[in-house]
Amino acid sequence: MTYIADLFIDGSWRPGSSGERFDVIDPSDLSVAARFAVATEEDCMAAVDAAARAQEPWAATAPRLRSELLRRAYEILTDEAEAFAEIMVRENGKSWADAVAEANYAKEFFRWFSEEAVRIPGDYRLSPAGDKRIVVDRQPIGVSLLITPWNFPAAMATRKLAPALAAGCTTILKPARETPLTAAYMVEVLRRAGFPPGVVNLVTPVPTGPLTAKMIARPEVRKLSFTGSTEVGRVLLQECADSVVSASMELGGNAPVIVLPGADLDIAVEGALQAKMRNGGSACTAANRFYVHSSLHDAFVARFGEALAEYTVGPGLDRANRLGALVSVGERDKVADLVESAVSEGATIVQGGHSHAVGAFYDPTLLTGVKHGMKINSSEIFGPVTAVVRYDDVDEAIRMANDTVYGLMAYVFGEEREAMAVARRLEAGMIAINRGVVSDPAAPFGGVKQSGLGREGGSEGILEFLEEKYIAMTA
Repeated sequence: MTYIADLFIDGSWRPGSSGERFDVIDPSDLSVAARFAVATEEDCMAAVDAAARAQEPWAATAPRLRSELLRRAYEILTDEAEAFAEIMVRENGKSWADAVAEANYAKEFFRWFSEEAVRIPGDYRLSPAGDKRIVVDRQPIGVSLLITPWNFPAAMATRKLAPALAAGCTTILKPARETPLTAAYMVEVLRRAGFPPGVVNLVTPVPTGPLTAKMIARPEVRKLSFTGSTEVGRVLLQECADSVVSASMELGGNAPVIVLPGADLDIAVEGALQAKMRNGGSACTAANRFYVHSSLHDAFVARFGEALAEYTVGPGLDRANRLGALVSVGERDKVADLVESAVSEGATIVQGGHSHAVGAFYDPTLLTGVKHGMKINSSEIFGPVTAVVRYDDVDEAIRMANDTVYGLMAYVFGEEREAMAVARRLEAGMIAINRGVVSDPAAPFGGVKQSGLGREGGSEGILEFLEEKYIAMTA
């Protein structure tokens, strides 16, 4: 049975004004999982209108009430974690373990920002001249357009929705067309939790780019929060410039892994596996370029290859499978092309290197003989492919790691003091030392260079949706 899903505008579910729908594909078998409503320009403008009408009363809502509504959403997601995970598996293709992990990670943003909602900071002080009192208030920035990707359809949405709602902003969520069902489920959870009409809206515009631009151009829209590719981010920043819309950008990555001489090989292999294989490698934080010191290279490759060989590949609803499908055949073919390109440039396949006949599956793959500067070394792989570069000099490894326009994530394995010294020299917004995962709702997530602007999560995350207002009072 194919599920029929609608838009959510001004507190109600409704089909698009055109009556048209697009297919949501299950990448494990390429069947149609759902038919989702197409949002026309009329629908998108209706969502902006609804959010604009709701903005003033929502901003005036007591922080405690906003906090309690977010906490209620967290509790619903806790009770329904497996149903939440199943939706992700069906439309995204990821393994059951990855889907459950994401469901549990995603709900934590509602809990974290339910606590931040009642702790929005301000300032009150006497001016140095003594002639006035300086009052700095922080107020909701206003209607916020939130654009999320397909790789983490739950966590990327809650990481934006939670701080926006906690700050007192109304929202328009635009999920990726590959994974709108997770977003729809989450919006329904927020409706059930008691958020008022117009505070949360969901649209899936077709054509995406032109209609997104028209929403950004509306004067009521004062914030854009986008997670996606650097290429699309550049376009959106240009569109934001025309209306001076505040923009937060979480963009592409090309995360290096540096295994230092003297690193504990057990810790390095385990951590590198997590960094690479989490979510099947489809993560902007995924380990992308492996620089392994010559003294450890052969042993690292042997152990890593053995570990990859143990991965079972197949549909995520079979909980025994450790690696699910990529989100689409197109994404699978991009990964396969990168591997073929690397082989043509002199790399060797140690493990994997195969697509499956049915579904968007690609085997866990390990490449050696990779040289810095190869196409696979300069591209965001977004799949289960590990490309290892041998190095001899730590300074050279750092130079190669920094030789990219991206600066989101980096990983260092080695003795702690030396690893910390290397971490300080790496050009990345986040560094993991002797571990494979850093994401935490309580920590600021974001990059430098062309990997983004602003931070999500942590106490910093809510500030992205607030504006400072200075009020001068007589002393």
